[in-house]
Amino acid sequence: MAAGFAVCLALVAIFVSGMAEGPAHVRAASGGDIVAESRQLEIGGATITVNLVAGHTDIPSQRLYAWVTRAGRAVTMYYGGFPVGRAEVNVRPAPGRNGIFHGFTFFPDSRVLTTRISVGEHTTDEELADDWMMTHEFVHLGFPAMADEHHWIEEGIATYVEPIGRAQDGQITVNSVWQQLVEGLPQGEPGPGDRGLDHTHTWGRTYWGGALFCLMADLGIRRATENRMGLEDALRGIVAAGGTMDQHWTIERAFSTGDKATRTTVLAGLYEKMKAAPAPVDLDQLWRELGVVANGRNITFRDDAPLAAIRRAITEPPTARLTPVKP
Repeated sequence: MAAGFAVCLALVAIFVSGMAEGPAHVRAASGGDIVAESRQLEIGGATITVNLVAGHTDIPSQRLYAWVTRAGRAVTMYYGGFPVGRAEVNVRPAPGRNGIFHGFTFFPDSRVLTTRISVGEHTTDEELADDWMMTHEFVHLGFPAMADEHHWIEEGIATYVEPIGRAQDGQITVNSVWQQLVEGLPQGEPGPGDRGLDHTHTWGRTYWGGALFCLMADLGIRRATENRMGLEDALRGIVAAGGTMDQHWTIERAFSTGDKATRTTVLAGLYEKMKAAPAPVDLDQLWRELGVVANGRNITFRDDAPLAAIRRAITEPPTARLTPVKP
């Protein structure tokens, strides 16, 4: 969850630099956590300080740094560079637990955008590899803080972009992206009494309703530009104009900035349609047009579908590939 640039692809090379600080360098991090070990990562033109908070995990620290690096890579792939120049991650061990949880990104008094995230003491390598939450939190950095009634766009972007960025970096399959959308987006459809995204603050409408807005915006931009541009171009334009999480913008300013970047009116028009009215989407028809065929949890594609080229473009990675990160 969130509390609240274009960087040339030549800067997308990702590596880890700096020496880890051992227990002799115990200090306080943003939010008051006591840091036992720390390392700086250079990712997509940004410096990300990763603090391992005092406590125990079965996973060695090098694997935790690699996990954060993978999340940074996914966001860099989608945005063409990491969206902010500096960030901090505080990894908090959770005694007796497994998995990754309690991700929260905020702008503390230190004036460095910070993600606080918990990793269970007994978390496995497989659980780290499957994690989506670290990437989700990093995506939040690339959009300005909104008023409470617009929280859906912050969470919707993070929900939509996270699997796409991971697929672009080869961390998950393209089939997995569409499986998540097929399974998740029905939860974002309006229910009885829905009053639009600005006025219906359920979990489903906030996360998956916001993601549904993002998919429809992506499709709209691609149709309007003959598939030359997509939602990533709008979001990159917002970041290039200074619209990151440490700034408070109106939603109208964000969408007009994104529309200017794509030379369309898609974001503003879609917001007008969905902000105060249910605006349901016929997802079954949409999957047919995109050529997404779901058979249980098995996803296949039809390349003769009307929007098959757009479907492929949404998850297509940039031409420049990144060197795989090793634990």
